Amino acid sequence: MTLIISLSGVMMPGPVFAATIAKGYKDGSAGLKIALGHGLIEFPLMALIILSLGVVFENSLVQAGIGLVGGALLVFLGVGMVRARRQIALEGTDVLPRNTIITGALTTSVNPYFFLWWATVGALLIYTAQEFGPVVVLVFAVAHWSCDLAWYSFTSFAVFRTRHMWTPLVHEVVFGVCGALMIAFGVYFMVGPVAELA
Repeated sequence: MTLIISLSGVMMPGPVFAATIAKGYKDGSAGLKIALGHGLIEFPLMALIILSLGVVFENSLVQAGIGLVGGALLVFLGVGMVRARRQIALEGTDVLPRNTIITGALTTSVNPYFFLWWATVGALLIYTAQEFGPVVVLVFAVAHWSCDLAWYSFTSFAVFRTRHMWTPLVHEVVFGVCGALMIAFGVYFMVGPVAELA
């Protein structure tokens, strides 16, 4: 159950996935680093839920705050990628943090959907695992993160291995689309919680 539900969440397109594609062009192991950064945010969040503090993320004001701040940062990163797409294609630089682990942590922490998933589906999985004891909770945490690791590693490896097929135009379009996705998610994350409060 953990693997099936976790993979359904992990494989949803989002800012972490877009960052994995962007970083994977130059580094086939970028997915591993993205997953490590993702884990830096995810494991402490799991611990908070185990301590029964996950209910905080169910508060509509908290969700709105996360949505506004996280959404704004995603829009900022996305606009930077779209504006620099030609430079990225020609010079191989990008606007994301140079350290890929930091990129993984940053794109995870500004993704309100991530916190919403953990406040609902993730919390239910953790509470279910707790019924079987602390060892099963630990197994759940590792199994869930392994899905992140497998998916992002596969994605970056596939991008890296096929990069020779990317012309500068294809490269520019891919980075433009990744930037546009970040902008779209950012706007969606800002508008959703605020609309619910209105």
